[in-house]
Amino acid sequence: MKAGKVSIAIPTGVLMPGALRLLAKAGLARLSADQLGRQLLVDRPRIRVILVRPADVPSYVDHGAADLGIVGKDILWETPGAHYELADLRFGECRLVLAVPVSSRLNGPETWPPQMRVATKYPRTAGEWFEVRGQSVEVVRLHGSVELAPQVGLVDGIVDLTASGRTLRENQLRITATLGVSTARLIANQASLKTRSDAVQAAVGRLREAASA
Repeated sequence: MKAGKVSIAIPTGVLMPGALRLLAKAGLARLSADQLGRQLLVDRPRIRVILVRPADVPSYVDHGAADLGIVGKDILWETPGAHYELADLRFGECRLVLAVPVSSRLNGPETWPPQMRVATKYPRTAGEWFEVRGQSVEVVRLHGSVELAPQVGLVDGIVDLTASGRTLRENQLRITATLGVSTARLIANQASLKTRSDAVQAAVGRLREAASA
Protein backbone atom coordinates (compact mmCIF):
# COMPACT_ATOMS: atom_id res chain seq x y z
CA MET A 1 0.00 0.00 0.00
CA LYS A 2 1.28 3.48 -0.84
CA ALA A 3 2.81 5.45 2.00
CA GLY A 4 0.19 8.20 1.75
CA LYS A 5 -2.78 5.86 1.67
CA VAL A 6 -4.67 5.12 4.88
CA SER A 7 -6.60 1.93 5.54
CA ILE A 8 -9.78 1.98 7.60
CA ALA A 9 -11.89 -0.94 8.83
CA ILE A 10 -15.61 -0.26 8.91
CA PRO A 11 -18.30 -2.57 10.28
CA THR A 12 -20.97 -4.34 8.32
CA GLY A 13 -24.46 -4.18 9.80
CA VAL A 14 -26.28 -1.28 11.42
CA LEU A 15 -23.26 1.05 11.64
CA MET A 16 -22.22 0.65 8.00
CA PRO A 17 -24.56 3.30 6.50
CA GLY A 18 -23.38 5.88 9.04
CA ALA A 19 -19.75 4.96 8.48
CA LEU A 20 -20.10 5.32 4.71
CA ARG A 21 -21.85 8.69 5.12
CA LEU A 22 -19.00 9.85 7.36
CA LEU A 23 -16.33 8.80 4.85
CA ALA A 24 -18.16 10.74 2.13
CA LYS A 25 -18.67 13.80 4.34
CA ALA A 26 -14.97 13.74 5.22
CA GLY A 27 -14.06 13.67 1.53
CA LEU A 28 -12.20 10.37 1.88
CA ALA A 29 -14.40 8.02 -0.19
CA ARG A 30 -17.87 8.07 -1.68
CA LEU A 31 -19.27 4.56 -1.47
CA SER A 32 -22.75 3.14 -1.18
CA ALA A 33 -23.88 -0.26 0.02
CA ASP A 34 -25.06 -1.01 -3.53
CA GLN A 35 -21.68 -0.08 -4.97
CA LEU A 36 -19.89 -2.30 -2.48
CA GLY A 37 -22.06 -5.33 -3.19
CA ARG A 38 -20.09 -8.31 -1.88
CA GLN A 39 -16.72 -6.56 -1.98
CA LEU A 40 -14.82 -6.63 1.29
CA LEU A 41 -11.87 -4.52 0.17
CA VAL A 42 -12.15 -1.28 -1.80
CA ASP A 43 -9.18 0.86 -2.86
CA ARG A 44 -9.43 4.55 -3.60
CA PRO A 45 -6.56 6.98 -4.32
CA ARG A 46 -6.20 8.11 -0.70
CA ILE A 47 -7.89 5.37 1.28
CA ARG A 48 -8.42 1.62 1.50
CA VAL A 49 -11.77 0.58 2.97
CA ILE A 50 -11.95 -2.84 4.64
CA LEU A 51 -15.39 -4.24 5.46
CA VAL A 52 -15.43 -6.57 8.46
CA ARG A 53 -17.81 -7.91 11.07
CA PRO A 54 -18.33 -5.37 13.88
CA ALA A 55 -16.65 -7.55 16.51
CA ASP A 56 -13.58 -7.94 14.28
CA VAL A 57 -12.80 -4.24 13.80
CA PRO A 58 -10.56 -3.96 16.91
CA SER A 59 -8.53 -7.01 15.84
CA TYR A 60 -7.85 -5.58 12.39
CA VAL A 61 -6.70 -2.30 13.96
CA ASP A 62 -4.75 -3.83 16.86
CA HIS A 63 -2.75 -6.09 14.55
CA GLY A 64 -2.02 -3.41 11.96
CA ALA A 65 -4.18 -4.67 9.09
CA ALA A 66 -5.98 -1.32 9.30
CA ASP A 67 -4.66 2.06 10.42
CA LEU A 68 -8.07 3.20 11.63
CA GLY A 69 -11.39 1.62 12.49
CA ILE A 70 -15.00 2.62 13.09
CA VAL A 71 -16.64 0.52 15.77
CA GLY A 72 -19.43 0.65 18.33
CA LYS A 73 -18.47 1.46 21.90
CA ASP A 74 -20.29 -1.75 22.93
CA ILE A 75 -17.63 -3.76 21.07
CA LEU A 76 -14.85 -1.84 22.81
CA TRP A 77 -16.40 -2.56 26.22
CA GLU A 78 -16.02 -6.26 25.50
CA THR A 79 -12.69 -6.24 23.64
CA PRO A 80 -10.26 -3.73 25.14
CA GLY A 81 -7.08 -3.88 23.08
CA ALA A 82 -3.92 -2.07 22.09
CA HIS A 83 -5.65 0.57 19.96
CA TYR A 84 -6.25 4.23 20.78
CA GLU A 85 -9.83 5.48 20.96
CA LEU A 86 -9.69 8.87 19.26
CA ALA A 87 -13.20 10.23 18.85
CA ASP A 88 -16.90 9.78 19.46
CA LEU A 89 -18.37 9.86 15.94
CA ARG A 90 -21.86 10.68 17.23
CA PHE A 91 -23.97 8.19 15.33
CA GLY A 92 -25.45 4.77 16.01
CA GLU A 93 -26.53 5.61 19.55
CA CYS A 94 -28.07 2.83 21.62
CA ARG A 95 -28.22 1.86 25.28
CA LEU A 96 -26.98 -1.24 27.07
CA VAL A 97 -29.76 -2.06 29.51
CA LEU A 98 -30.84 -4.54 32.15
CA ALA A 99 -34.34 -5.78 31.33
CA VAL A 100 -36.62 -8.19 33.17
CA PRO A 101 -40.05 -9.69 32.43
CA VAL A 102 -42.93 -7.26 32.90
CA SER A 103 -44.33 -9.56 35.57
CA SER A 104 -41.03 -9.79 37.50
CA ARG A 105 -40.74 -8.34 41.01
CA LEU A 106 -37.17 -7.28 40.21
CA ASN A 107 -36.60 -3.57 39.87
CA GLY A 108 -33.83 -1.73 41.73
CA PRO A 109 -30.86 -3.30 43.56
CA GLU A 110 -32.91 -3.64 46.74
CA THR A 111 -35.10 -6.21 44.95
CA TRP A 112 -32.26 -8.30 43.48
CA PRO A 113 -31.88 -11.88 44.78
CA PRO A 114 -28.63 -12.99 46.53
CA GLN A 115 -27.59 -14.71 43.29
CA MET A 116 -28.88 -13.19 40.05
CA ARG A 117 -28.72 -14.85 36.65
CA VAL A 118 -28.65 -12.80 33.46
CA ALA A 119 -28.27 -13.66 29.79
CA THR A 120 -26.23 -11.43 27.50
CA LYS A 121 -23.94 -11.07 24.52
CA TYR A 122 -21.82 -8.79 26.70
CA PRO A 123 -20.54 -10.98 29.56
CA ARG A 124 -17.51 -8.85 30.44
CA THR A 125 -19.46 -5.61 30.65
CA ALA A 126 -22.38 -7.16 32.52
CA GLY A 127 -20.15 -8.97 35.00
CA GLU A 128 -18.13 -5.85 35.81
CA TRP A 129 -21.27 -3.72 36.22
CA PHE A 130 -22.80 -6.08 38.78
CA GLU A 131 -19.45 -6.55 40.53
CA VAL A 132 -19.09 -2.81 41.12
CA ARG A 133 -22.50 -2.92 42.81
CA GLY A 134 -21.57 -5.83 45.01
CA GLN A 135 -24.11 -8.13 43.38
CA SER A 136 -23.37 -11.82 42.91
CA VAL A 137 -24.34 -12.74 39.35
CA GLU A 138 -24.20 -15.73 37.05
CA VAL A 139 -23.73 -14.52 33.48
CA VAL A 140 -25.09 -16.81 30.76
CA ARG A 141 -23.49 -15.93 27.43
CA LEU A 142 -25.85 -16.30 24.48
CA HIS A 143 -25.19 -15.60 20.81
CA GLY A 144 -28.78 -15.51 19.54
CA SER A 145 -31.85 -13.54 20.62
CA VAL A 146 -31.45 -13.11 24.36
CA GLU A 147 -35.05 -11.89 24.76
CA LEU A 148 -36.23 -15.52 24.80
CA ALA A 149 -34.16 -16.52 27.83
CA PRO A 150 -36.35 -14.96 30.57
CA GLN A 151 -39.54 -16.24 28.94
CA VAL A 152 -38.48 -19.87 29.33
CA GLY A 153 -37.06 -19.44 32.83
CA LEU A 154 -33.38 -19.64 31.91
CA VAL A 155 -32.51 -16.32 33.57
CA ASP A 156 -33.90 -13.55 35.78
CA GLY A 157 -33.17 -10.88 33.20
CA ILE A 158 -31.06 -9.86 30.23
CA VAL A 159 -28.38 -7.30 29.46
CA ASP A 160 -28.71 -6.17 25.86
CA LEU A 161 -28.48 -3.23 23.48
CA THR A 162 -31.57 -1.29 22.55
CA ALA A 163 -32.19 1.79 20.45
CA SER A 164 -35.93 2.29 20.86
CA GLY A 165 -36.93 -0.44 23.31
CA ARG A 166 -39.43 -1.83 20.84
CA THR A 167 -38.03 -5.38 20.72
CA LEU A 168 -38.01 -5.53 24.52
CA ARG A 169 -41.63 -4.41 24.74
CA GLU A 170 -42.67 -6.89 22.08
CA ASN A 171 -41.14 -9.65 24.23
CA GLN A 172 -42.85 -8.45 27.42
CA LEU A 173 -39.66 -7.09 28.96
CA ARG A 174 -39.14 -3.81 30.81
CA ILE A 175 -35.95 -1.84 31.39
CA THR A 176 -34.81 -1.52 35.01
CA ALA A 177 -31.34 0.00 34.55
CA THR A 178 -29.00 1.46 31.93
CA LEU A 179 -25.43 0.16 32.02
CA GLY A 180 -24.07 2.56 29.41
CA VAL A 181 -24.62 4.42 26.14
CA SER A 182 -22.89 3.22 22.98
CA THR A 183 -22.09 5.24 19.87
CA ALA A 184 -19.71 4.73 16.96
CA ARG A 185 -16.08 5.46 17.84
CA LEU A 186 -12.92 6.07 15.82
CA ILE A 187 -9.97 3.92 16.87
CA ALA A 188 -6.38 3.86 15.62
CA ASN A 189 -3.43 1.50 15.52
CA GLN A 190 -0.69 2.75 17.84
CA ALA A 191 2.16 2.11 15.41
CA SER A 192 0.30 3.79 12.54
CA LEU A 193 -0.03 7.00 14.54
CA LYS A 194 3.74 7.01 15.13
CA THR A 195 5.17 5.76 11.84
CA ARG A 196 2.59 7.03 9.35
CA SER A 197 1.67 10.09 11.34
CA ASP A 198 1.04 12.66 8.59
CA ALA A 199 -1.33 10.57 6.45
CA VAL A 200 -3.17 9.03 9.40
CA GLN A 201 -3.54 12.28 11.32
CA ALA A 202 -4.84 14.00 8.19
CA ALA A 203 -7.55 11.34 7.83
CA VAL A 204 -8.35 11.54 11.54
CA GLY A 205 -8.73 15.29 11.29
CA ARG A 206 -11.12 15.01 8.37
CA LEU A 207 -13.22 12.37 10.16
CA ARG A 208 -13.36 14.38 13.38
CA GLU A 209 -14.40 17.50 11.51
CA ALA A 210 -17.09 15.61 9.60
CA ALA A 211 -18.42 14.01 12.79
CA SER A 212 -18.69 17.34 14.60
CA ALA A 213 -20.14 19.31 11.66
